[in-house]
Amino acid sequence: MNTKQDLTTGKINRKLWAFAVPLMLGNVMQQLYNLVDTWVVGKYIGDSALAAVGSSYSLMTFITSVILGLCLGSSAFFAIEFGRKNTERLRNGIFVSFILIGVFSLVLTVIALYFREPLMKILQVPKELQVMMGEYLYYIFIGIIATFLYNYFSNLLRGIGNSVVPLVFLFVSVVLNIALDLYFVLVLNMGIRGAAVATVISQYISGAGLMIYTHICYPELRIRKSEAVFQKLTVRDIVSLSGLTCLQQSVMNFGILMIQGIVNSFGAQVMAAFAVAVKIDTIAYMPVQDFGNAFSTFVAQNFGAGKEKRIREGIKESLKSVIVFCIVISVLVCVFARPLMQTFVDASSTEVIKIGMGYLRIEGAFYIGIGILFMLYGYYRAVNKPKMSVVLTVVSLGIRVVLAYALSSVQRIGVTGIWVAIPIGWIIADIIGISYYFKKEHIV
Repeated sequence: MNTKQDLTTGKINRKLWAFAVPLMLGNVMQQLYNLVDTWVVGKYIGDSALAAVGSSYSLMTFITSVILGLCLGSSAFFAIEFGRKNTERLRNGIFVSFILIGVFSLVLTVIALYFREPLMKILQVPKELQVMMGEYLYYIFIGIIATFLYNYFSNLLRGIGNSVVPLVFLFVSVVLNIALDLYFVLVLNMGIRGAAVATVISQYISGAGLMIYTHICYPELRIRKSEAVFQKLTVRDIVSLSGLTCLQQSVMNFGILMIQGIVNSFGAQVMAAFAVAVKIDTIAYMPVQDFGNAFSTFVAQNFGAGKEKRIREGIKESLKSVIVFCIVISVLVCVFARPLMQTFVDASSTEVIKIGMGYLRIEGAFYIGIGILFMLYGYYRAVNKPKMSVVLTVVSLGIRVVLAYALSSVQRIGVTGIWVAIPIGWIIADIIGISYYFKKEHIV
């Protein structure tokens, strides 16, 4: 399974989907870490614990988005150099990015652990939930390094065309997480702490396992002594791609975190509904997000190889796939909103289910907006224009947050205003990104 997939040759659609499908399955499994916690906590501990885990999810997503962005940006560098067949510079980029992101992850872990109580106050977490949420976050934050290891090496392998191996390691880890969750919560009665510990143990197994696998099975990626240096040009490119992608991911998730703050002000029932609905929502559009990342690797490899015509053909083929996929998912989520909510919430919690259904049907109707936006993010990152991805993210989330605050403050609209604001942000960002592409088509 140590094959590298060259996306600069062959039939575009077949190669893109062969690369994208394992990526999609892998990210869905990664989301299952917290989803499993949500299911176990919601079914066996109660609504208060469910609300605590839900708020923790938004906070953890924001914090880890920094690491995810850095790794994703580095993957663009790896793919470009792989397309250029410049193995020496690829290995130097591995050294530089691993040291920089690894040190940053350690510092972030310390900061997150130290400031978890002030963060809960900023998020307006009700006092009765703060102790429970604080305990959950303590263990989850210890897993930040595991998040770095898995995402770094999975993005390295994906950059050179291998999306299958990360999926295998993640599958084993998710199965282990489910087993440990049930054991710690139901057998050992560890409560919310047990759900967190199960997640962290599973994450470290997948992260460390993938690191060892890469070292053993990819000898051509092992760094030589002469390459273990901070070359000025490599550092500049890594910092530019990783830093701006990190900024994009952080801004995106900071906006989500601000939305969580508004949601929390509506009380425990809305918090619980949002906790479940946002995870279903994320799982629903996650495949198209991953297709956007696969598309980005395709563009980056061809950008490095100088194949501009192939990139344009890839854009057309990818856009067709995204549109069809989003229409299908939109229909499924809107139609099955109630049973999806009831999968994670007891049928007696009728108000929580009703609120969650409202969220899912509004968001689900506009998945095509976020599908195109993910393509735009991936494209601009791959052609070494990550600043444009940041601009689109700021536009999308800026509009979303401003409208969410404004609309939800109107008594007749209430919490529905938060849900409506999200797709409006997607659509406006799409218009800007597409307009810029046609105006600056000479990019490729």
